[in-house]
Amino acid sequence: MTAKQVLPTGWSKTPDGKALRKEWQMKDFVAAVELIGRIKDVAEAADHHPDLHLTSFRKLVVELSTHSIGGLSDKDFAVAAEIERLPKSLKV
Repeated sequence: MTAKQVLPTGWSKTPDGKALRKEWQMKDFVAAVELIGRIKDVAEAADHHPDLHLTSFRKLVVELSTHSIGGLSDKDFAVAAEIERLPKSLKV
């Protein structure tokens, strides 16, 4: 990893090493959808869009990968860091 490619807290590489992944257990459905909206804003500003998975009404999984190169780029790490700084209403 380069200096820019430091994994933000709680993020991990997928087993194949081609994506970054993080999972949150949100407070409720509304909190999960609100975080998706905030992630949308980060993704649009960076022109780099993650895969978002919302299951069991409040389990949110985010995966970042640079599809054009079939793996990870500095942009994935930068967007993950931005997402990590977003406010989140988590299940306590």
